[in-house]
Amino acid sequence: QLFYEPVTTPCGHTFCLKCLERCLDHNPKCPLCKEGLSECLALRKYCKTVLMEELIAKYLPEELTERRKIYEEEIAELSNLNKNVPIFVCTMAYPTVPCPLHIFEPCYRLMIRRCMETGTKQFGMCIGDPVKGFADYGCILEIRNVEFFADGRSVVDSIGKRRFKVIEHSQRDGYNTADIEYIEDQKVRENYAELLVLHDSVYDQAHMWFNSLKQALKSRILSHFGPMPAKDPDPQASPNGPAWCWWVLAVLPLESRAQLPFLAMKSLKDRLNGIRRVLMFMSRTRSR
Repeated sequence: QLFYEPVTTPCGHTFCLKCLERCLDHNPKCPLCKEGLSECLALRKYCKTVLMEELIAKYLPEELTERRKIYEEEIAELSNLNKNVPIFVCTMAYPTVPCPLHIFEPCYRLMIRRCMETGTKQFGMCIGDPVKGFADYGCILEIRNVEFFADGRSVVDSIGKRRFKVIEHSQRDGYNTADIEYIEDQKVRENYAELLVLHDSVYDQAHMWFNSLKQALKSRILSHFGPMPAKDPDPQASPNGPAWCWWVLAVLPLESRAQLPFLAMKSLKDRLNGIRRVLMFMSRTRSR
């Protein structure tokens, strides 16, 4: 294809920006002469070849228009947060809970870069599944910050936003994608007072359990997840339910398979009862 966003490396070779980035995901060297480009990779600043851009614009205007159209269509497709949503297969993630990630695999370097380029700054997180590749339920993560290293690795600071159900599993350029639909809690009107009592009771129970932990463990939890969110005046205000519920689920020592059903629940009452049962089990285990 025609050069699009041509950049020149310090060793003097010109590539499309996206092509060069894809190559550097796999090997931090110039694809032509193999000179090391680690410093270039760390700075993430590529020199645009102005002369090449001007020559293309002057002598190949129709081809450039077509090339730009292909690029814009791809960006529009990548920006869709319902179809072919990028999926990171790794760990459990929850709404409102921070999820720091270490990115080193080439496919995920590409995925994170595309999330930043499109401006969505969002991708799905699912745990693995031995049959389907990844679970049927997950959480959308929003990138708050990315720190790049000289060897191409990066540390991503992300936070949970919305829950989703996977409609169709697929792949794109080496990473998993999915068609998804978003999940929201079903609001209760009739037994709201009963729900409020349950909400307050489980919150107090969770607070007591956390305060009963050893100081060293509490410090590790606080440094990773931050403090336990305050109790919500209206537990149904958010479509995901109270933030403290997800914080508690994130810090409880449960296997991923045991945590997954909570993500799929649309009933706040069921989620609160489930948390209460786990906390009661934890308390009984500690007392023994």
